[in-house]
Amino acid sequence: MSRRLSVLATFYRTCVIDQILEHSPAEYVRRPHVPLESPTLGLSHLQFEAIITAGRDSTNANDFALVAMLGLLGLRVFEATGSNVQARGEARGHRVLTVHGKGDKTALVPLPPAVGRAIDQAIADRTSGPILLNRCGRRMDRHAATRRLRALAKSANVSTARMHPHMLRHTFVTTMLDAGVDLRDVQIAARHADPRTTMRYDRARNNLDRHPNYVLAAFMASAT
Repeated sequence: MSRRLSVLATFYRTCVIDQILEHSPAEYVRRPHVPLESPTLGLSHLQFEAIITAGRDSTNANDFALVAMLGLLGLRVFEATGSNVQARGEARGHRVLTVHGKGDKTALVPLPPAVGRAIDQAIADRTSGPILLNRCGRRMDRHAATRRLRALAKSANVSTARMHPHMLRHTFVTTMLDAGVDLRDVQIAARHADPRTTMRYDRARNNLDRHPNYVLAAFMASAT
């Protein structure tokens, strides 16, 4: 709601600047408060492992590729479903995937061996077309991706309030932070323009394991 009101306010403000309107009707509209914390929580480490295992054991090779692209590469669902076979390549000794992201920005995403194998299995002997296919053999869309993830979550006995593709991207960020990856590096991997966006993913978890108090205490252990 806040985002839509922001769009309307910007539109009317432009109309005022262009002298189409004298005053913006959205000037005094009160927008709902948007909390700093992300309302979505990622999967726990064990839940993430269960989803990966369910995808790997699935008879449909697209399931494992979907989980790998969302959870291990951190792709947005439209980036994963929109990726084509021809987007694979090599750069400086790394297997990479050319991804078209938000704002029509292009990024080279390195493929870890496990992800590369998952994508290769989904592609099989195809030389063109989409990487991810639905059960009808056509390009998978976000609705089909959501259905496949919910089926995998059910088979893996992963109980979540509402399983959806963005939950795996969220898990991609929080798992890297749990692994000790620097916030700046996580921001680059997630392709967030603002580091505050990356921080929003982690605030809601109330994770005390990485609190700097422990780092300071360890550093001063000889004196304490």
